[in-house]
Amino acid sequence: MPTHKTTQEPPIDLPMGFNARLLDCAPVPGCATCQAEWRSLQAAEGAGGFGQAAKHAMKSRDHSGSHR
Repeated sequence: MPTHKTTQEPPIDLPMGFNARLLDCAPVPGCATCQAEWRSLQAAEGAGGFGQAAKHAMKSRDHSGSHR
């Protein structure tokens, strides 16, 4: 029985500032939903979960648009 070898590409490093742009958002003061997403973003980023942090940033940006 042949054995298949799989390889995984090494992660790529994004240009300086690109990660910051993806996570750029600010919670609307006084909004519980915005504050919760912000706390989740910070926790995910602190745990090294960049993908999850980016999802919380997107949710925060999408939600804060409803405040305008």
